[in-house]
Amino acid sequence: MLDESTPSSHRKKKHLSRRGVIGAAGAVAAGAALTPVVFAAGESDDSATTADAGTKPETFPATRSAAATGTAATAFAASYVAVRWKGATDGAGIRFGDGAWQPLTAGCATVEDGGTALVAADAATSYEVKAPDGATGVRSLAIDTTDGPDRTFRVPSEPTRMRGVRYLSRPAWGADESLRYKDGQVNSPEQYFPLQTITVHHTATPNADPDPAATIRGIYEFHAVTNDWGDIGYHFLIDEAGVIYEGRYSGDDGLPAFDPDGNLVTAFHTAGFNSGNLGIALIGTLNDQGPTDAAKAALTRLIKVIARFKGLDPQAKVTFVNPVNGVTKNVPVISGHRDWLQTDCPGQTMHDLLTEVRAAAAPR
Repeated sequence: MLDESTPSSHRKKKHLSRRGVIGAAGAVAAGAALTPVVFAAGESDDSATTADAGTKPETFPATRSAAATGTAATAFAASYVAVRWKGATDGAGIRFGDGAWQPLTAGCATVEDGGTALVAADAATSYEVKAPDGATGVRSLAIDTTDGPDRTFRVPSEPTRMRGVRYLSRPAWGADESLRYKDGQVNSPEQYFPLQTITVHHTATPNADPDPAATIRGIYEFHAVTNDWGDIGYHFLIDEAGVIYEGRYSGDDGLPAFDPDGNLVTAFHTAGFNSGNLGIALIGTLNDQGPTDAAKAALTRLIKVIARFKGLDPQAKVTFVNPVNGVTKNVPVISGHRDWLQTDCPGQTMHDLLTEVRAAAAPR
């Protein structure tokens, strides 16, 4: 969440080759055309230029969701169920159909006043949620990101790059920009601060994901709607094939995560330490296994480019100073989520690999 206040498979695989553009500012209809911009510079070049890449129409399945409390039956097969409650964080559970209860754990997302979880539903059409004793405000959301009706987006005709690194923009993974709005207003207005640190996460979703773009749409719905953050919590996400995705909306200037002055948009990945802290999430669960070689290479490349762009030393340690409230924290410049808060994220195996990533991303 933000640091001072919380803001009020029909196409599997084929989206992996798309490269996108930054979404336009303001309210955007689902099928609206978006102006394409390319932040084109070589990975070894500190200069930046923009160019019109042109667009073409592409279709994505619209995300369907159904809110409920307690026991729920849905009119569609759910990809995920998102849950949020106020109270104790331990003791919540969920079961699908007539199956066994499974505990609800926070995974990566954390909230200050209770618990939250995103659970893979494996096409379930019914589920039941059990809240901890004394919990209040329990709500759940069944999410289908693969089989909804088609929606058309304008996506770039040419690859989009950030300082030589290709990425899929928000329209290119099917982000519904209307989720950023609540009661006709932007739910989480953009705030920008100088970059100080980079934090690595895992999404705590299933490994060997056959449709990572659909998973990202599910995480987006979970973060923006269930947690009421108004957007997806990460600046970038990386799938097991090494494809990089733009996360949190940062404006229409053509530079993901940053404003034209090079300041970082505040996101929602490390509660209490978000402003000036860039979040990158690897898709999957990395407790007992590490990222794929492709994912680790993409993470290293992205960190290297951002660190060079902003003059960070990937192997340094710093005292992070929250520019919103002055709270400080001694952390590595390239940290894991658990270096900030009590969480398993980014998984023990991934956290152990951060020393290697820091060294590989450092200047030579």
